[in-house]
Amino acid sequence: MSDYQFISVYRSTRKADTYVFVRRGQAWDELPEEFRHLFGQPVHAMDLLLKPERQLARVTGRDVLDAIADKDFYLQLPEEHENFVPEFGRQLGD
Repeated sequence: MSDYQFISVYRSTRKADTYVFVRRGQAWDELPEEFRHLFGQPVHAMDLLLKPERQLARVTGRDVLDAIADKDFYLQLPEEHENFVPEFGRQLGD
């Protein structure tokens, strides 16, 4: 993995305070269909240059970059909904 990557962040139109981080320029239809259905129409929030050592609100850049390398996306849910992550992961085959 390179030292940094350009990342695009999108917010969900179906779930408040829910964001997905993907490689900049990645096609939405490359993500799992189940995920796209649950997430809803993505709304571009920002682009950023992400380094592994960068600290984001709840995770490190390393966490995001590792998830993107493994699954092609990193999903950030609102803190009060973190218990949904295992269910969401099961739906995506984790």
